[in-house]
Amino acid sequence: MTRTDSVHETSRNQASTTGRRRDRLTLAVLLTASFALAVDFSILNVALPVIGADVGFALSGLQWIATSFAVCAAGFTLLFGRIADIVGRRRLFLAGIALLGVSSLAGGLATGPAVLIVARVAQGLATAAVTPAALALLTTSFPEGPRRERALGLNGALMAAGFTTGAILGGVVTDVLSWRWAFFVNVVVAVVVLAVAPFVLAESRPGQRPRLDVPGAVTVTAGLLAVVLGLTSAGEHGWTDVRAWGGLLAGVVLLIGFRAIERRVAAPLVPVRILRERSVAGGNIAGVLAFATETSLVFLLTLYLQEVLGYSPLAAGLSFAVLGLGTVLGGAIGPTVIARLGNPPRALALGMAVQAAATLALVSLGPTSNGMPLLLIATFIGGVANLVAIVGFMVTATSGLPDDEQGLAAGLATMSQQIGITLGIPVMSAIVGATLTSLGTDTTGSILTAVRTAIGVNTALCVITAVAVATFLRTPRIVTTAVPGR
Repeated sequence: MTRTDSVHETSRNQASTTGRRRDRLTLAVLLTASFALAVDFSILNVALPVIGADVGFALSGLQWIATSFAVCAAGFTLLFGRIADIVGRRRLFLAGIALLGVSSLAGGLATGPAVLIVARVAQGLATAAVTPAALALLTTSFPEGPRRERALGLNGALMAAGFTTGAILGGVVTDVLSWRWAFFVNVVVAVVVLAVAPFVLAESRPGQRPRLDVPGAVTVTAGLLAVVLGLTSAGEHGWTDVRAWGGLLAGVVLLIGFRAIERRVAAPLVPVRILRERSVAGGNIAGVLAFATETSLVFLLTLYLQEVLGYSPLAAGLSFAVLGLGTVLGGAIGPTVIARLGNPPRALALGMAVQAAATLALVSLGPTSNGMPLLLIATFIGGVANLVAIVGFMVTATSGLPDDEQGLAAGLATMSQQIGITLGIPVMSAIVGATLTSLGTDTTGSILTAVRTAIGVNTALCVITAVAVATFLRTPRIVTTAVPGR
């Protein structure tokens, strides 16, 4: 080897080392943000009664602390996914993180209901902005293939672990410090991310900046807001409540109008041809069900642990630590499963099938704590399987599209995630309520029967998803694009 060749080889090695270091930093920043946002979904649930007493919420209004966040987080994701394509994903990510920090500070300092609700709305909007922007930055920073699959696997693992961690952390923080630290933790995260991200993340936007489809944005956002409000009302007041079916009906009408608009405008928010991609449409439907089944199962098991076994909220939350470990493991092995099967949809189908088997085992839970070993083993296995399915969903739903549509693909995937989280609990709550009504009593035995019934329905949804994915979804075609800064 000549001296010149040696110099060139050294330069290439240094560039490769720098690239790997930048990849790790990029991943660390984006995963930190994703984890913090996932924790936000559940961290306040255990603390709601304490917050209500401190801030002055009536008991009937407590649910709005969670609902105001979920409605905005789910309703605005698709809109912000497209805005990220227009203004730049890095720019929107940083703006969303800044909003998260400010709103979390306001929430932690709130002394009245109005300020707290406004803070939660702002946190929901921050989530709607950051999540699709972070996912788009992730998919455009790593090319399709094993590297992207590993990144999406870690992202999925930390998101799912965040939901579980939030339930545990909420109880611990409330008991040891104060519920206000559930907000202040986000301030610290926001400051750290804002200090590092500008030096690590490369800007990402399409070569040709798309125009914003205002009529489409208005109708789809209003439609999603109406659907989420309808589902939330169904969970709180039952499916016969006018707010439930009225919200759902209004949402369906608006979404039908959105589809009609998208067929006619020159620059649609969601091009109809993208939804014709089987991997995008089918992958997102499966993603909704993957998130809905697992998050609603946590709700059902919380009912079981507290109402049947008499566990405290903190003890019930700690019981899900094993589930959290399972989700981390599932996210870590998800890319390996995809590589072994050679097909993301197959991994999605396999994950849902194993999750169905683990969920079915929980139907045998009884009125005593003798079934706790079964619960812990089944939730661990189900957590692993669910994350394998979620990684398969993320890879499927964001593959086969060029970089200039990754913001939109990320917005769709994020919307599916958040609708699934919002959808599952009201549906399972309605099944529990209907079963209790048919039994005519709400004794411990009746609650156990109702929970078992809902777990059976949850299992059936997992089976249907697995069969549909295995039957109809195929491997997405790979689109080769340049990675920014590489």
